[in-house]
Amino acid sequence: MVSRTELAHLVDHTLLKPEATPADVDALIAEAARLGTFSVCISPSMLPVTVPEGLKVATVCGFPSGKHTAAAKAYEAADSVARGADEVDMVIDVGLLKAGRPEDVQAEIAAVRAAVPAPAILKVIIESASLTDEEIVQACEASVAAGADFVKTSTGFSPAGGATVHAVRLMSETVAGRAGVKASGGIRTWEDAVAMVEAGATRLGVSATGAILSGAVAEGDY
Repeated sequence: MVSRTELAHLVDHTLLKPEATPADVDALIAEAARLGTFSVCISPSMLPVTVPEGLKVATVCGFPSGKHTAAAKAYEAADSVARGADEVDMVIDVGLLKAGRPEDVQAEIAAVRAAVPAPAILKVIIESASLTDEEIVQACEASVAAGADFVKTSTGFSPAGGATVHAVRLMSETVAGRAGVKASGGIRTWEDAVAMVEAGATRLGVSATGAILSGAVAEGDY
């Protein structure tokens, strides 16, 4: 069983609501530091921010629809890193997969990767709830081939849904250690979070971090 501290350090403590204010982001950062999360994940317009030592800053790119040109995504990612982001979570154009064009998905990921080379971390949001299993595999293979560091289930904004244990397990099996797996979207309880980790998630994107971690305390898991 993962401990409360271990799980907290897998969390990107997330605030991507369009109505979020600078004060909301300040509160998010303070809460992340108190809870011991890995990072905060905020919208690009909220950058730059000041965070305590050891807390990473993540942001999003092409969010939430993915219907941006590769050039626009690359510029947005580079601009965010220049303004202090350590990690960028980009949304693919899911329609390209649906059209049977995984090579074009790989090309757009590669364009963003070139714009934000290591040590910046690139995560690729594939919106798994909108995809067939075959398309999930294609998206993961395209991400790895393009040099992404993680594949990620969801934006959390899709009406199709968020992370599922099935999708996380399939993504983990597909990347087979060549990239991390981030589960995001609809994770609201300790049990949800642990299930995602047990399925292969190596990072979690959640906004209800405090409530999730309180579930561990209730079970005596400190």
